[in-house]
Amino acid sequence: MEFTLDKIETKVEFFEAYSLKALEEQIDRQIQNNKALLLDVHAIQHQSMFDPQREKMLYTAVVHFKLK
Repeated sequence: MEFTLDKIETKVEFFEAYSLKALEEQIDRQIQNNKALLLDVHAIQHQSMFDPQREKMLYTAVVHFKLK
């Protein structure tokens, strides 16, 4: 039986929330989790749009993590 370990070199994660504070908390929590995998934030993109069904703003973000 062969056992191999591979490093995760890059990872992209998507987040969404109806408040900026909740979105920031989600991203912050995942940044801390990815530090254990030796991944740092490489780039963040964000966008907001109005959700007519809930009559609220919807905030989304894409975070690209790369190996340190």
